Amino acid sequence: MQYQSQKVAREYFLAALPLFLLQVLLGLVGSVKYIWNYDPLLHILPFNVARAIHINLLVFWLLLALMGATYYMVPDEIKAELYSVRLARWQLGILLVSGVTAVVGYVFQWSFGMPFLEQPTIIKIAIVIGALIFLYNIAMTMFRNGHQLTRTSATLLAGMVMLSVMFLFGIPFIANLSVQYFFWWWVIHLWVEGAWELIAAALVAWCLIRLTGVSRQRMENWVFAEVCLVLITGIIGTGHHYYWIGTPHYWLWWGAVFSAMEPIPILMMLVDAGRSFLRLRSQATTTNTLGLAWVGASAFVHFMGAGVWGFGQTLPQINRWTHGTQITASHGHFAFWGAYGMLAIALMYTILPEITGKPNGTTHRRGFSAFIMLNFGMIFMVMALLIAGVVQVYLQRVQGQDFLQVQQMMRLWFEVRLVAGVIFTAGTAVLMCDLFSLARSTPQQMAVSAPMQAPA
Repeated sequence: MQYQSQKVAREYFLAALPLFLLQVLLGLVGSVKYIWNYDPLLHILPFNVARAIHINLLVFWLLLALMGATYYMVPDEIKAELYSVRLARWQLGILLVSGVTAVVGYVFQWSFGMPFLEQPTIIKIAIVIGALIFLYNIAMTMFRNGHQLTRTSATLLAGMVMLSVMFLFGIPFIANLSVQYFFWWWVIHLWVEGAWELIAAALVAWCLIRLTGVSRQRMENWVFAEVCLVLITGIIGTGHHYYWIGTPHYWLWWGAVFSAMEPIPILMMLVDAGRSFLRLRSQATTTNTLGLAWVGASAFVHFMGAGVWGFGQTLPQINRWTHGTQITASHGHFAFWGAYGMLAIALMYTILPEITGKPNGTTHRRGFSAFIMLNFGMIFMVMALLIAGVVQVYLQRVQGQDFLQVQQMMRLWFEVRLVAGVIFTAGTAVLMCDLFSLARSTPQQMAVSAPMQAPA
């Protein structure tokens, strides 16, 4: 760590981790509801509320983690202190208050009503204020005093700006449901397969440069190619969500063709990550094997979950049968975990040792235990959901059996998913213990950093 202002990243990570655990616990509650014959929480925490909290917490903790990583990466890239630590902390406070208020409000049915964007308008305005503070802080850090931007930092800023702008389309209420959903996908899809992909590309490139010593020029060339392909395939590929909401027929072709190309930039990421790992193996330029393991696994699971699983159901001829089934849930869990969840954890394992001054190998045994439990639990869960989805498609969509009757036929695979969820929850607890231990400053580190002052 070169600059004291970078330490604010730790505060974001420590705020994100309990939200991650709460998200996992709510997912566990939701999976139990699938197999209960009688739901004792029906009038306290019905399924739709548990699901809304589960998904909103997913987005919430990931955003905090990625913002924290940005506050660490940008000073490192442009070789200057962060513009204002005070603004970063104000932003964290605003986001935490608005996020917690929204979650509590869901329990009392205080909701906008749109799936994944259930936050009431006043909460969304508070989130926008937090995002504006973030963008201002990052922009001032980058552009004051004529700092030279790298491609990596410029891509990260572009992704964050796109993330904030797209969120605005989820705020207005539109009476026509088809039009509402048309713009709703501008948030949901263009976040996940547009803005977040740019952010992920920049942060993965920075991680690989940091951990393996790979050539910056080579990595930044890859980032540039990733940006071009994401903008071409990701934006037009929004059409694969327009198949069944009353939009013109041409979206069947546009959505199918460009969505089919979306795995290409993800495959490029996987190939380049693999080359970087081979280079590391031959030259042994890092001791942070745990951080590197999370980055490598993230690239692979990103490709499988978002690329392979997504491509498998994106064509309209297939999507007409699989849309809204447990196959979709399988893809969603796999893609989000690989593309963003694992990346956020990789960033924590890359950044926290540098902030606290602890050797990278301090907590490897416990950290690798969490790595194995989390990934085994997720793969177990994804396969259970996939098999349940195949059963659902055949019995409900092909044979036309009753919805509730088919739910009983899938019960075995819901039970398997619950077991996988328990393993994943245990892995999350181990991960939290490891990362909180890693985030604790050593006396030597505190003594060294005490005389240095961070900017206001």
